[in-house]
Amino acid sequence: MTTAPERTADLYPTRGATEVATPRMDPVVWSQPGTPGPIEATDLAAYERDGFLAMDQLITDDEVALYNRELERLTSDPVMRADERSIVEPKSQEIRTVFEVHKISEVFANLVRDPRVVGRARQILGSDVYVHQSRINVKPGFGATGFYWHSDFETWHAEDGLPKMRTVSVSIALTENYTTNGGLMIMPGSHRTFLGCAGETPKDNYKKSLQMQDAGTPSDEALAKFADEHGIKLFTGKPGSATWFDCNCMHGSGDNITPYPRSNVFIVFNSVENPAVEPFAAPVRRPGFLGARDFTPVK
Repeated sequence: MTTAPERTADLYPTRGATEVATPRMDPVVWSQPGTPGPIEATDLAAYERDGFLAMDQLITDDEVALYNRELERLTSDPVMRADERSIVEPKSQEIRTVFEVHKISEVFANLVRDPRVVGRARQILGSDVYVHQSRINVKPGFGATGFYWHSDFETWHAEDGLPKMRTVSVSIALTENYTTNGGLMIMPGSHRTFLGCAGETPKDNYKKSLQMQDAGTPSDEALAKFADEHGIKLFTGKPGSATWFDCNCMHGSGDNITPYPRSNVFIVFNSVENPAVEPFAAPVRRPGFLGARDFTPVK
């Protein structure tokens, strides 16, 4: 376990009296040009431009089956249901998310260590990495709620204390992502501007925000401006496909009112050179299962 350093200068103010747009002050791709890695140069350039990289297949069909069995085991376990790391869908009372799965499950721990996964994170961030957050998301059919538009970095900066935008997420599909079952949407290029949201962070905000986000939510006017400028990309794909995206991408997902479930594994890698400090805009840190305080590199 590594102790968090003191808070540094705030490059990205948020949760103040008004909404403030700040140009990005950090690189998108941190590795030097020509650095060897699993991502081709053209794909890396596209990631830098758009803020995301979609892959038709990151893991095999057999691996998809393995991770789906493990997801089913975790979400049907009554002990896991009572664990604070499990978030329950308000309407159905079914588990929608289990956090810190790389510590709960050796199956998902192996996925985090897989060179196809951690190797791409290292290449984008230009350093060794640790897991800031991991989770499995379950979006069953017939009414599973979505996630409203937001930048992950806004929350991770305000409430977890990540100083810089040196963090990348990967969402790996375990079910078919259709255009209709509440898939991931991103505004391409939105990662170039940080939108600091208005309003103070309530104490223990995470308890409410994990089911319905309030603090850290952009205004309708700002979202309309972003959408007009950047457009909206909806991601579809087969089980085993993946989307890598920058921590500051404006993204969200709609409700799933189809019969077809949508499940995924979500892993957030942060550079070991960008460890969390004290929160920049919250009275207390979120729990470690949401924002890690163990900065041990993934090996």
